[in-house]
Amino acid sequence: MIDKDKQVPQLPKLPTSAIEPEAGLEAKTQSWFEYPVKAQPHHTDYAGIVWHGTYLTWMEEARVEYLRSIGVEFADLVAMGCDLPVVELSLRYHLPIRLGVSAIVKARLVESKGVRINWDYEIQSYDRQEIFLTGKVVLVGVDREKGKIMRQLPPQVQDALVRHTADAGKI
Repeated sequence: MIDKDKQVPQLPKLPTSAIEPEAGLEAKTQSWFEYPVKAQPHHTDYAGIVWHGTYLTWMEEARVEYLRSIGVEFADLVAMGCDLPVVELSLRYHLPIRLGVSAIVKARLVESKGVRINWDYEIQSYDRQEIFLTGKVVLVGVDREKGKIMRQLPPQVQDALVRHTADAGKI
């Protein structure tokens, strides 16, 4: 599964407001955001197979980077008193990823309705010939102080989601 002739893109830098968005990490309406990952030793079990929970971490990293690419910094969400916990999660593991294998985590913002945000995911091989995982996640906006579901997302977040939802008719 490792093709030494293929050039593997560099992993993105850690997100901070001082770093300009990477040219290759950009979310666009009706398309998938792509986030490269590589299975490192700490991602795997004793047999060299990626542990099932690692996929969730990669999905969250892709989601945070997607939001950053459309102008929503997660640190800013926290500062606004908003959290976006996962309230629904559905995964289907198709094939295992082994130690040293690079993959692409694809994330797509499907729908934003009120304070619910629906996401689709695929984790694919670099050559796009194998699908390792497909998944769906639902987030809701929660007021960090009160610990209760918000009535509406902060306006700047809602505006960014409206502009970048895969199906703008569902907003």
